[in-house]
Amino acid sequence: MGEARLSSKGDTVNHEMVRLIEPLIPALRRYARALMRERTAADDLVQDCLERAISRWHQRRPGEDPRAWIFTILHNLAMTRLRRSTQRPIHIGLDDADPASFASAARQEDGLRCQDLVNALAQLPDEQRTVLLLVTVEELSYADAAQVLGVPIGTVMSRLSRARERLARLMSADPRAARPSPHLRSVK
Repeated sequence: MGEARLSSKGDTVNHEMVRLIEPLIPALRRYARALMRERTAADDLVQDCLERAISRWHQRRPGEDPRAWIFTILHNLAMTRLRRSTQRPIHIGLDDADPASFASAARQEDGLRCQDLVNALAQLPDEQRTVLLLVTVEELSYADAAQVLGVPIGTVMSRLSRARERLARLMSADPRAARPSPHLRSVK
């Protein structure tokens, strides 16, 4: 009897919000795991992101793509957590450690290639890795990735190009290809 009921308009907004957010959860989890590199931290990040998106849904600009808006929230929360984690040591109890970290490496060639890719991604600078993940894995447009990262589209395109080139060198079968050519100079 004392229950509060949503108005029909509130129901519509609530259903609309759920309809737009729910399909994004797997992509948010993938991106969070790539950023945080630890399953529990990534799951916590996604949870916090979803709570923030739901509580601030009314602040979203009309007509704005909710995907880019929610990825922006996730990215900003992740960057804040990563900055904080560099300021204090991380302690993970043995019981809380991810069992996958104790598993032996795959013996199949595909498993090895996959591990090589993960290792190569880890060697990319953060700004290149995040752009590469947003555009290639999460399939965000350059404009949406630029919005998520708070940088111009041209910066996204140049970081993506450098990330792809460096990833190709790192994945090359020739170990000398992973090193920059001594004849090329680096321009920042």
